[in-house]
Amino acid sequence: MDWNRARGAERRGELKGNLERASNMGRGAAVWLVALLLCAVLPTHTPHALPSAEILDDEHVVASSGVSSLNIAFSNGPNQDESVTGIKALTFSVAGTGTLDSILIEISTDESAWTTVVNLTSTPWMYPFDTTNEANDTYILRASGWDSDAEGFTIASSGWFNITNQVPVITTFTVLNPDAGTGQSLSDRAWFNIDSQATLSFRWGASDDDLKQATLANVPGPGTPATDGPTSLTYGWDWSSGNMSEGIWSPRLTVYDDSGLSNTSTLFIGIDRTGPSIGSVTVGDGAAWQQSGTVTVDGLLSSASDGQGAGVASVDYALNGASWTSTTSDSISLTLAEGVHQLSLRATDRVGNTGDITTVPVRVDATAPVGISWVVDELTTSRIGPANVSFIAEDADSGIDNSSSYIQYGFDSNGVGETPDLSGRWLTMGVNGLSGQVGLSSWATKSRQHLMFRAVLVDEAGNSFTTQASSYQILPGLDLFWNISETNVDRIVVRPGEQTGNITITSVLESNEDYGGSVIVRLETAPADRSASVDWTVMETRNLPAGVLSNSSETIIWQYTVPNAGQFDLRLVIDFADVIDEYDEGNNNNYLVVTGASLDAPGLVPSFAPSILLIVLVGFALSLLQRKTRD
Repeated sequence: MDWNRARGAERRGELKGNLERASNMGRGAAVWLVALLLCAVLPTHTPHALPSAEILDDEHVVASSGVSSLNIAFSNGPNQDESVTGIKALTFSVAGTGTLDSILIEISTDESAWTTVVNLTSTPWMYPFDTTNEANDTYILRASGWDSDAEGFTIASSGWFNITNQVPVITTFTVLNPDAGTGQSLSDRAWFNIDSQATLSFRWGASDDDLKQATLANVPGPGTPATDGPTSLTYGWDWSSGNMSEGIWSPRLTVYDDSGLSNTSTLFIGIDRTGPSIGSVTVGDGAAWQQSGTVTVDGLLSSASDGQGAGVASVDYALNGASWTSTTSDSISLTLAEGVHQLSLRATDRVGNTGDITTVPVRVDATAPVGISWVVDELTTSRIGPANVSFIAEDADSGIDNSSSYIQYGFDSNGVGETPDLSGRWLTMGVNGLSGQVGLSSWATKSRQHLMFRAVLVDEAGNSFTTQASSYQILPGLDLFWNISETNVDRIVVRPGEQTGNITITSVLESNEDYGGSVIVRLETAPADRSASVDWTVMETRNLPAGVLSNSSETIIWQYTVPNAGQFDLRLVIDFADVIDEYDEGNNNNYLVVTGASLDAPGLVPSFAPSILLIVLVGFALSLLQRKTRD
């Protein structure tokens, strides 16, 4: 008994030494070292951990310490020079006597460094070795079995074998007959213009030494195509879901092999049955009307949109109902006559869908506006407040742009020229377009000056025209005149002489406004048959005092004696020296006619014919008056 204990201690000492020599082993050997350390301090019958790699022999079957009577071997394992793929089932045969507690399986490429595959601790002694977890290379497996009875190891190793796993290589994955694109990327999606009952044909190919099957997912419509394989491979699907709706998809091909390896590839496809729409194109400079008959229309393609579809390919255009013309350019140039034209546009996408027609008006006006006339309030020194001014103009096509057109004005001394000389420049009349006001604090200081106007006309197309200057004189507000209807003579035919030739002239002097100043009036006469060299003779001059026209009217009685036989012209004159500044100097004279009858030939006298006509008119008036009285 003591000898047995001494022998157990000796064995534990040997194991401890072995563990120290294996301190630099890999991760799997480190586990066994811990187990050996535990066994060193336990009784000799306690199960022991597996030994380090350094105590294992390179032979296929080696007994540890020559004590264990167990022998293990790979009954199903990699053979020398065997090519292994996928999962390899490792099984072991056990012979001899003893108790097998565990089998540590390790793998190495050079037998200097070992990597733990698995530690089997119970029957059945088998393991499904997944070679896909290892890189393709040449390997050897080592199995270390622990015999708890002998507290020793039995070791077996496989032959050198090759792991030759091959991930399937997808050589092709495509969809047949797209209307546009290839489907190989998001930017080159394969587009189809198909109905809901159509079929999509997918084709695939792969390279692998043990190809098994393939699946297709993420396809249009409900459902998913059946798996291709594993019994036989057709390398494609003709997919018809019965409900191919518009949209985009990313069909995914997954290829599997018998080694459990797989690979995937993705296509990018779309279904588009809707035509694109035309957006907002730019006509010319973007204004409603164009000045030039050569008009460029921009944004045909860039403004068109196909939504989530295949994309716009071209745009058709037609002018005023003419035939369609197709273009792939973003702009077109049109040569048009003046007037309003209708440009029809429609877009076609890459799979042949044509969108709705959009009509864009193109308006051309290359002619400047035409000025017609001015409308100006009466301008006098008596005006209180502003004077209204407007200009009438027309434009046959685009029309007058009142926001851009304006009136200019200025004061001028004589109303001649194109620049007002008193103002020195043209003044713009506010922002009221072709109507406005000229306001002054006092018009009284502007007598006889000229208010000049010109209009700058702009139409909606931008054509402009500046009118020539027009002038309006600012006249005095006061006007003196004879009341013609109440100014007359009591007789028109008399016998000449101091006793018989006297006539009475009744005149009414009026003013258009109350006038507080004095007025000089006079009576003048001249023979009716006078020559141009005969001047008027002043018969009487009267100086009417200030205030006589404060009520705007004054009656004046004149006496005149016809000196000789014949006709005489009488003239009543207001302000003969033009001292008073008046609105109308032309109405300051009033003319009358009297006749002196000849003493030698009673009846007719020289220049009497006009008086006979006057007598007839007077008789006719008296007849009408008498008739009215009888009625």
